[in-house]
Amino acid sequence: MAQAQDQRSPPPDIPVRKPKAVVKLFLSPEGHPNGLENTTEGLWIAEEISERAYLVDWTGKVLHKVDTESHNTSGIAVGGGFLWMSGNGRGVMRDPRPTDRAGGELLQCDLKTGKTIRRFVPPWPGGLHGATWNDKTQTLWLAAIGINALVEVDTKDNFRIGRIVPTRLSRAHGLDFEGDAIWCLFADSLQIHKLEKATGKSLDIIQLSKEDPDPHGLCIHEGKIYYSDAGIAPPGKPSGSPAAGYICRIDM
Repeated sequence: MAQAQDQRSPPPDIPVRKPKAVVKLFLSPEGHPNGLENTTEGLWIAEEISERAYLVDWTGKVLHKVDTESHNTSGIAVGGGFLWMSGNGRGVMRDPRPTDRAGGELLQCDLKTGKTIRRFVPPWPGGLHGATWNDKTQTLWLAAIGINALVEVDTKDNFRIGRIVPTRLSRAHGLDFEGDAIWCLFADSLQIHKLEKATGKSLDIIQLSKEDPDPHGLCIHEGKIYYSDAGIAPPGKPSGSPAAGYICRIDM
């Protein structure tokens, strides 16, 4: 049975913090990074147009890459021995492919080859944005933008839906865990919230500015927040961002 928690407006005593700096580190391999996942092997990057997944080191050097059947890729996760690609609708800024789908879809892929093993079409409307693997619970978390919620999925139990955490803000994107809390990037408001996993309560809020790189994917590495600028804006056109393609670090 799915558990839904209500995330209300943060209480007044939660400060909204601004970064000291947002540092542009390196360009992604193809310049359209819409999903990030930190692993012990390095940083996984999901490229939105080609639907490829790249493993790079923290200087941007490519260690491995795979082609996938994802479409309009908006999130990436690695866990349970697999690569997970979340899609947000038909591919953008490229020719249509037979494997494209109109709505959201999660693909379970082989880590070495990118071959599709299973597909999960969510029972709610709208696309999927960010994805991240929770090592502690061995479950996958997804940003379900059609229902403004973060959703826990047990991939070992036929994609059984577990916890559903409604989000106060719209267009949730990149996700990553820090202990029992989950960081969630809200692209429309340019805010990053640290949420209590059990309740969805905001514990910390970081406010980006319009001058900062446009936020999409997110991950945590050595205690710092990293995010990517995909260079693409809804409904699938170049954003014109001067930082398009960059992987960035937030210094607080």
